[in-house]
Amino acid sequence: QVQMGESGGGSVQAGGSLRLSCTVPGSPFSPRCMGWFRQAPGKEREGVALLSMITGYQDNADSAKGRFTISQDNATNTLYLQMNNLKPEDTAMYYCAADETFCSLYKTSSYDYWGQGTQVTVSS
Repeated sequence: QVQMGESGGGSVQAGGSLRLSCTVPGSPFSPRCMGWFRQAPGKEREGVALLSMITGYQDNADSAKGRFTISQDNATNTLYLQMNNLKPEDTAMYYCAADETFCSLYKTSSYDYWGQGTQVTVSS
């Protein structure tokens, strides 16, 4: 069983920053892709950012481009999402996920493992 866990969420004023962390299993677990997703009340889960573990390719949702950066520390098996210039519309539960087969920001159902989520609340 693969266990993943997010942390780093909290409440912040608009324009502020947060860094989310996701601890993932080490070897032999080796996903093709890691991603960050979010779900706001009454809305569907959406992709925010992804990172290919093979090529280093990164992708971001249009709403996140220029503000969010995904990265990893392979020494500690930790995935990060640096969020700058936060906006109230960024308020959501944020999840990290791993995909062993594909690597797409828009194929949510393809991801095999999910964390429990960490809440991000951005006030006006």
